[in-house]
Amino acid sequence: MRLRPLTEAECYARCYGDGDDNVRFVKLEPRRPRFDIGVSGEELRQAFETRLDERELAGEAAEQVPNAKAVNGHEPAAAA
Repeated sequence: MRLRPLTEAECYARCYGDGDDNVRFVKLEPRRPRFDIGVSGEELRQAFETRLDERELAGEAAEQVPNAKAVNGHEPAAAA
C-alpha cells in the first residue's frame, strides 16, 4: 500500500536512476485551438461521393451522345 503519491521526478528516478543534468522536466503551454472547419468528416465524405456520382453520370451521358465535344470545346481524339 502506497502511503503518498509519488511526484513525476521521484517516478523517473525510480525507473531510470538519478539521471544527469541533461534531463529536466518542462511545462508546455496548452495547445492552441484548431481552426473550426465547419464540416465533419462524414459530411465531407458524402459531398465527395456526390461529386463522384455526378461525374459518372456526366460521363455516361457523353458516351450516349455521338460526336460529343469535350468540356474545353475540342473534339475527342480518334481511337487508333
